[in-house]
Amino acid sequence: MNSNSVEYRELSVISPEMTEEMTELYRQAGWLAPEESGAFIPRAMAGSTVALGVFDGSRLIGMGRAVSDGVSDAYIQDIAVSPDYRKRGIGGEIVRHIVAALRARGIDWIGLVGEPGTEHFYEELGFTRKPGYTLWKL
Repeated sequence: MNSNSVEYRELSVISPEMTEEMTELYRQAGWLAPEESGAFIPRAMAGSTVALGVFDGSRLIGMGRAVSDGVSDAYIQDIAVSPDYRKRGIGGEIVRHIVAALRARGIDWIGLVGEPGTEHFYEELGFTRKPGYTLWKL
């Protein structure tokens, strides 16, 4: 498998099979414990401005999404790639596809919060840190 043989698709419907595969991607990324449910995932994806799936045949092997006001600002989140497919450029392509989809909608302020250790990955994609800004969480 190379990264050219996978398909990147914007998602409008999340099937039960995709929900299971996305739940597994969340677990592999460390965002869900084994006992936690992924029942929220279809609603989260449906509520996203852009929801993207990466497929090798019918198997979902990566995903990402962006939330936005639909006019000017957006945040990219939940970029995940199955461990068997990492280090092949797929994560970067997910981000590039999401950015292109947002820009096509006229959204030009695009931010994200990355996991610790992902700084180089996002810098390579053109994102910059914003000194003086603080992440706030409730």
